Amino acid sequence: MSDEGNQLANHDHIVQLQSRLVANRHGRRTLLSVPGCWDGLTALMIEKAGFEAAFVTGSGLSMARLGRPDVSLVTVSELLDAVMAIRDRVSIPVVVDCDTGFGGILNVQRTVRSMERAGASAIQIEDQPFPKKCGHMAGKFVVSIRESTGRIKAALDARSRMLIVARTDAIASEGIGAALDRADAYLEAGADLIFVEAPIKLEDLVAISRRFSNRVPLVHNLVEGGISPTNDGLELENLGFAMALHPLLLMHGFISAAPRWLAHLREVRGTMGLSATIGGLDDINKLVGLEELQRAADRYDT
Repeated sequence: MSDEGNQLANHDHIVQLQSRLVANRHGRRTLLSVPGCWDGLTALMIEKAGFEAAFVTGSGLSMARLGRPDVSLVTVSELLDAVMAIRDRVSIPVVVDCDTGFGGILNVQRTVRSMERAGASAIQIEDQPFPKKCGHMAGKFVVSIRESTGRIKAALDARSRMLIVARTDAIASEGIGAALDRADAYLEAGADLIFVEAPIKLEDLVAISRRFSNRVPLVHNLVEGGISPTNDGLELENLGFAMALHPLLLMHGFISAAPRWLAHLREVRGTMGLSATIGGLDDINKLVGLEELQRAADRYDT
């Protein structure tokens, strides 16, 4: 394949995501539900479950890799390692949480270029200061609109074809009106998707929809146990939202079930009785593709 052909193939996942977010002839978008992942296994599970995209969650990566909350402890190199492993394993579009861009404007641009090379289909840039907080935590603040708009412009100038999601966390400290104005500034700067984080009332969701749904794909964060006024994807779709992130669904399931497995093991010193709730080695090997890898290796066995 030519270099041009390779380049086109490398961008297939970006085109796929772009196409999926386009409104139909009636101006409506079908909501894209995007579960969160943090490594090759969780991304593979999402793809095999039939989802059209996966979200590399900063909070999930911090919790899984570091055992720490989402307070800007994950480095850009750790995130890049995760994105490269995920892209090597799945072909669906991958949306990546890039927090504030990992530094100043020049750092933002380096982050954008690195994420695109690693295989991100879209990245999310937000307007909190560093260190940032999870979008559903209390005590959040935002930088000036001049600085945050500069981040978005810098990201757009640095990308080749990857999509840029502009996120504002201004509702918490400045209110819905200021958040909408910030989102408008990011859209004017050229952002491909708009993400107004953590609306707490249904009226806020309606206000976001009225202002933007006919102009740009909208993203909403459906964190289980978070502060979203709805957890209903159909309701979001009817409001005109294009993407619903479920960043911690798999993590929430794991932390709910794992303590019971461990308590059982500690009590009986064996896994008897757990077969109905856990998989076996054959199940895992089938999921991760052991037979396919063995067949691939056999082709080179001379």
